[in-house]
Amino acid sequence: MKKLINAVDDVVKEQLEGMEMAHGDMLAVNYEPFFVYRKDAPVSGKVAVISGGGSGHEPMHGGFVGMGMLDAACPGAVFTSPTPDQMYEAAKKVNSGAGVLNLVKNYTGDVLNFETAAELAHGDGIPVQNILIDDDASVKDSLYTAGRRGVGTTVIAEKIVGGAAEDGYDLDKLADLARKVNMYGRSMGIALSGASVPGADKPLFELSDEEFEFGIGIHGEPGRVRQAMKSADEITEMMVAAILDDEAYTRTVREWDREKGEWEEKELTDEPFASGQDVILFVNSMGGTPVSELYAVYRKAAMILKDRGFNVVRNLVGPYITSLEMQGASITIVRADEEILKYWDAPVKTPGLRWGG
Repeated sequence: MKKLINAVDDVVKEQLEGMEMAHGDMLAVNYEPFFVYRKDAPVSGKVAVISGGGSGHEPMHGGFVGMGMLDAACPGAVFTSPTPDQMYEAAKKVNSGAGVLNLVKNYTGDVLNFETAAELAHGDGIPVQNILIDDDASVKDSLYTAGRRGVGTTVIAEKIVGGAAEDGYDLDKLADLARKVNMYGRSMGIALSGASVPGADKPLFELSDEEFEFGIGIHGEPGRVRQAMKSADEITEMMVAAILDDEAYTRTVREWDREKGEWEEKELTDEPFASGQDVILFVNSMGGTPVSELYAVYRKAAMILKDRGFNVVRNLVGPYITSLEMQGASITIVRADEEILKYWDAPVKTPGLRWGG
């Protein structure tokens, strides 16, 4: 498969070198181990927000490092979880003394490695909390997860939590907000073609010109069903219906009890969407889809939401959580209250997202 690369083993390193050269006013890169961090880190008195995951989803996560979003991001190899030493060293670099909040997508490797890193940081006296993102409405479990996958709501959470951290939220309050954003969000993705990782001789999966995959994951995981190709409006209707009609979801999460110094399991149940709610609508490219097609999806999704009594009060359209060159799109809908909108609108300056002062 043709790629603009020099050598497979150098893909992540050279990507990071290019990011640092292009955006050195906002971020810097640590190379052993790999992590991207804010140029001005640590920010005095501020809770640091960290996320990470396999490379291949750019601009997530490194492209969201900067004022108003992440303090650090830990990139693994392509579609491979980062290692605990990356998160641990990143936490030490960006911690100002106010603690660290890790936003963790629900993939087994990410969850285990962020837990190990949190334990190491706690051993150094750094307060840490891990909040899971598990918003994918297409599956309840997969080969990669124990529960739903973490997808598009991750970007929304990083923006909102990053804004609140800039505003002075303490670690516990910030964790509560991150948990709420996750519980308020749902996502659904489709693919028209598979992604191919560097060095592979074929895509992760193949679709004929007459097929699409409904409910895919961002690493090329299979979806709910493979169907005959439909129009943009028909596919969008399927995606929005799957999100809005999704039932309440109960998950078991492990969060650190700082008083006891141990992991505590708790059950959290969210609420289904209900007519009359304000929402943020996010239409995302999986990497190979033109923006013109995203707007066709957004058009129909916004029409459906209006017809069903929802108020689209904010939006985001573009390639923000990608899957290499996979053709396809995802839709994320997040319920929006006053707190969520305040920090969605807050200023942000990162390579991948910026607005405000």
